[in-house]
Amino acid sequence: MKKLFNRYAELIIWIVALVCLAFTNPAGQSHFSLCPLKALGFTWCPGCGLGHAISYLFRGDIKNSFHAHWLGIPVLFALLYRIYVLIIARPYRFN
Repeated sequence: MKKLFNRYAELIIWIVALVCLAFTNPAGQSHFSLCPLKALGFTWCPGCGLGHAISYLFRGDIKNSFHAHWLGIPVLFALLYRIYVLIIARPYRFN
């Protein structure tokens, strides 16, 4: 039961994260950020770059996505595959 809950929790987290990235504006200058490196005053963060890259991909802007972080495209495909696996995966039954 615990593994089933963990699987659904992970599925919800990834879907919510991708939906949030789909609706954010990567070019907008927001004063609020959850990034701990940005809060410490750093201007560059690999996590922020991946988020911007995925957000640009949802807008179809491949050039800016690659410029934000070159791993954005593979990470998006990996996350979509992980969501697919979490939806399709059947719990094993040992009889």
